Amino acid sequence: MSLPDCPECGSVYVYQDQDRLVCPECAHEWNPLIEEDRLSVKDVNGAYLDAGDKVVFIKDLKVKGSSQVLKVGTKATIKRIIDGKDHQLDCKIFGGGEMLITAKYVKKA
Repeated sequence: MSLPDCPECGSVYVYQDQDRLVCPECAHEWNPLIEEDRLSVKDVNGAYLDAGDKVVFIKDLKVKGSSQVLKVGTKATIKRIIDGKDHQLDCKIFGGGEMLITAKYVKKA
């Protein structure tokens, strides 16, 4: 029986663990019988982002309504992915609170 490639990284080294398939290269686990209807958001490098991922800003970003600037290299954790035109990521920024961020200004840490 041939197993499908990993949907996250495309690896061919997928193995089965009970009812789930596991990729040893990116640690992605999924059930092949269940269609996952999730929002797919990519960072600046094309990597898929999920809730719980840590990201780093790739450019200085001004915060609307404030004089605060989020500097390059600031780290954040994605709380959830939302379906928005302008901002796709609801993030917890280390030392800056919670904000909505556009995915094209971050990369996966």
